[in-house]
Amino acid sequence: MAKQAKFIREFFKERRQVGAISPSSKFLMRKMVKPIDFSKAKVIVELGPGNGIFTKGILERMSSDARLYSFELNETFYQHIKSELSDHRLTLLNETAEKIGEVLQADNIEKADYIVSSLPLTVIPTEVKTRILDNAKAHLAEDGAFIQFQYTLNAKKLLEERFDDVKIDFTAANIPPAFVYRCSN
Repeated sequence: MAKQAKFIREFFKERRQVGAISPSSKFLMRKMVKPIDFSKAKVIVELGPGNGIFTKGILERMSSDARLYSFELNETFYQHIKSELSDHRLTLLNETAEKIGEVLQADNIEKADYIVSSLPLTVIPTEVKTRILDNAKAHLAEDGAFIQFQYTLNAKKLLEERFDDVKIDFTAANIPPAFVYRCSN
């Protein structure tokens, strides 16, 4: 219950960073990681891990030589994940998702195989959202996928403007129910 209370506090305190009043469910996490081919994925980027449920799900499935870069701008969530997870494959950053390219290039990585995003696109200012999505597309492998969840279909047009193929899945087993976008070129 303490985790739920912390999440609710952050929702009301940081409306531009936290898009839900409740943490994501395990059902949503499974839908988000399902499209990832963990046997081939060597570099995964996570945007807005929140309480870390997707982070844990990804780490449980990743190979021992894969890398996960998680960008969490919210200080409270960043500190929570930092205290909960210790894994040599995880690079946890208290940075904006706009810095995907800088971070990957600093480690001599050109492209990510998958980008998993929990960013609340509806509350992020347009210019910031545009930079994040353009940067994500620019640093996504040609055969990779950008996986995003949202509570509405409002992001559909935005994602279709950037990706050739946008597929949508749905899970009712989340509060609130969520749409999962799988985008590729």
